[in-house]
Amino acid sequence: AVPAAGAGAGGEGGGDGRGGGSVSGDATEGGVTLVALEQVIAHHLGALFPGMEIVDRHLFRVTRDADLEVSDDAADLLQAVEDELRRRRFGEIVRVELGAHCAEPLRSELVSLLGVAEEEIYPVDGLLDMGSLWQIVRLPGLAELREEPMSPITHPRLLLADLRSVEDERPDVLAAMREGDVLVHHPYDSFATSVERFVEQAVADPDVLAIKLTVYRTSDDSPLVPALVEASERGKQAAALVELKARFDERLNIHWAKTLEEAGVHVVYGQPALKTHVKCVLVVRREGDRVRNYVHIGTGNYHSTTARLYTDFGLFTIDPEIGADVTDMFNYLTGYGRPLHYRKVLIAPSQLRDGLIAEIDRTIAAHTGGRGSSPARITMKMNALVDGPCIRALYRASQAGVPVDLNVRGICCLRPGVQGVSENIRVVSIVGRLLEHSRVYAFERAGEQVVYIASADLMPRNLDHRVELAVPIESPELRAELLDVLARAFTDNQNAWDLGSDGAWRRRHPAAGEAPRSLQLELIEQHARRAAEEREGAAAAG
Repeated sequence: AVPAAGAGAGGEGGGDGRGGGSVSGDATEGGVTLVALEQVIAHHLGALFPGMEIVDRHLFRVTRDADLEVSDDAADLLQAVEDELRRRRFGEIVRVELGAHCAEPLRSELVSLLGVAEEEIYPVDGLLDMGSLWQIVRLPGLAELREEPMSPITHPRLLLADLRSVEDERPDVLAAMREGDVLVHHPYDSFATSVERFVEQAVADPDVLAIKLTVYRTSDDSPLVPALVEASERGKQAAALVELKARFDERLNIHWAKTLEEAGVHVVYGQPALKTHVKCVLVVRREGDRVRNYVHIGTGNYHSTTARLYTDFGLFTIDPEIGADVTDMFNYLTGYGRPLHYRKVLIAPSQLRDGLIAEIDRTIAAHTGGRGSSPARITMKMNALVDGPCIRALYRASQAGVPVDLNVRGICCLRPGVQGVSENIRVVSIVGRLLEHSRVYAFERAGEQVVYIASADLMPRNLDHRVELAVPIESPELRAELLDVLARAFTDNQNAWDLGSDGAWRRRHPAAGEAPRSLQLELIEQHARRAAEEREGAAAAG
């Protein structure tokens, strides 16, 4: 008897034990018939194993430890990562997904062959690989089942008539930055006409002396890395901080690192003990008898594909102190020495946790002291909340009577609504068309508003083992825009889930007579209106 294991160790499979991973389709006059590829294979197992009796078959999938064990003392970090990548496929098994209806003899045989414990077996009643459903999404002729395409807009601040480039009418990002800080919200605001245009323009500008950027995750068709190559060829100082240990993007980052080095770009891999997770671009431009720093700081990766699927904020600024902070950070990461202090930004692992906890404590003090007529409030948005010291600080705020609103997309180790501990905390998660990826930390007290956007979630790995950056948003107009987005998340009754004191998430639905509201749909419509108003204004001016 030859049991067919479908996916094989570490392969991709799916189904309830009778198929359901890869999908094969046949278009007929009556519609489209979809058949799981595993079912086709199972039906023809006799042809694959001639002369054998097929007693049983099932599907399973193995997950292995993907962490790279790179020594802090590695003489050649690039070579060390490449060596670890070759060993990854033999990493320790941490999970085996198995169809829920697998027969016990086959299950026991599989456990024995893989050498796993019983608690490492996870029965799945359904597809083992939900990613296979993308094959259905891409099928032609199903337009009525798809959401309307979303078209990012060019931020209006970048399209002011007097800021357009004379020769091609593309946005003049540098000129817009000189007029004031610009906050973009992807994917509602176009990544191509903001971030990519910023780097493209800097490369072409003869007055730009240096371009430095961080590369954590980027797409293989990204124009940003080739732009650095061109900058180097034009005689500019070009530097890239490439994180070789960005999980599952290691090979692509190694490829880009070698390409950049061959072109003469100064490539730095950061420090073995820390991941460089910060997302920023620094452009140094000669203006008269001085130089000026132009900076972009974002909450998400410089990845053109995910910039259409993930929600992220980015700040364009020429603030001298923020520019000096980012310059110090690049000098520290690309050379030797350690800045003694930063002027405005918060950097992990040295000060980000302490800085945010200090803001929480100041908000508590303002609330308990009764200063001002405006109520104190803490509002945060992140992907995960795990860090113990931060959670305890938020509990203290709740116990002091400070309202705390948390928008946490994924893991949340804080329990809201516990009497005497967290009854003033509410936690919501938005799971919609777009993946909520931005990180925002806002503190309101005594008429004062302190708002940061950051690359870091509140997790020990971010705060202790990564280089992260949080930047304050100082423009009242931009702070109001961020606070508006945060507030809309708590009125969503279409894609919102509330976390209860028992640790369970519950889907929120409109109350009787309550109008449906969706954070993402409202922002799509808001940006579409803004684009239409810009077009009407331009037509009237013309």
